[in-house]
Amino acid sequence: MRRRQFIRFVGGAVVAWPLATHAQQSAMPVVGFINAASRTKGYERNVAAFLKGLGETGFVDGQNVTVEYRWAEGQNDRLPAMAADLVRRQVAVIAATTTPAALAARLATTTIPIVFEGGMDPIRVGLVARLERPGGNITGVTQLNVEVAQKRLQLLHEVVGNASIIALLINPNEPNPEKTDMQEAARDLGVELRVLNASTEREFDTAFANVVQMRAGGLVIGSSGIFVAHQAELAALAVRHAVPAVFENREFAAAGGLMSYGGSITDAYRMTGVYVGRILKGEKASELPVQQGTKVEFCINMKAARALGVSVPNTLVGRADEVFE
Repeated sequence: MRRRQFIRFVGGAVVAWPLATHAQQSAMPVVGFINAASRTKGYERNVAAFLKGLGETGFVDGQNVTVEYRWAEGQNDRLPAMAADLVRRQVAVIAATTTPAALAARLATTTIPIVFEGGMDPIRVGLVARLERPGGNITGVTQLNVEVAQKRLQLLHEVVGNASIIALLINPNEPNPEKTDMQEAARDLGVELRVLNASTEREFDTAFANVVQMRAGGLVIGSSGIFVAHQAELAALAVRHAVPAVFENREFAAAGGLMSYGGSITDAYRMTGVYVGRILKGEKASELPVQQGTKVEFCINMKAARALGVSVPNTLVGRADEVFE
């Protein structure tokens, strides 16, 4: 090869290499991850679990897949625009974690595969028609949260057994399937259940003040993305107002709340990541059955119990998966 031809060949190769590298990066599938809460509000563990599930199917963020995150920071009205943006970007799969995010994603697209995660009944809220073969473009993972809502009330009652009134905090702007079950459980326990509403962080103080005013012996915090996003603040308010409270997520008890009882959220996120990976490999969302998490976590914060002046029975402590001292 003549010197001039060689220089042309090398020069062309130098230009081609970056172009080839760029083409490989462009061909990397993109996963849209949308959530009603905030990554900095106790969700780092959940994201890590999601990425672990992706890894179990051979996908690593930044190597052979790109994950784009959208966090609503507890403002559910931002979710439709976020979901629409992911659709415009033509992501390969949408991981819609939390119920509000899943509902927003469902309205945004009927073609891009969606894998939801949440504590809802997906049939009751209209995400899928069937669990075994959901059809359409949606499948996902549910936590054992709605199903064990009654158990949260029962556990709280074991701690505040003399209470005649227990409050339930819900977000009126979201589905609240556990409300009816909780009312039935309250009747069985012989206590009056009073429902309080809060749809924004600004309404939390008023809700706790109402708990104190009605002389409720304790508070059950319902399932809601806004509550998950601000569970550390809710735990602090419970201590400040001297209200024994129970929530679904471990992070609530870790942040200073009295108790938490619910499906393992990290396990549900891991399973969500696995489903996203399987869809990236070619499986169809319509043929993947909706999975239900089987792990339940029960946590007690004994420091909170002492601060609240309540006595947690040793039988409860012995049943806890984790005790925070």
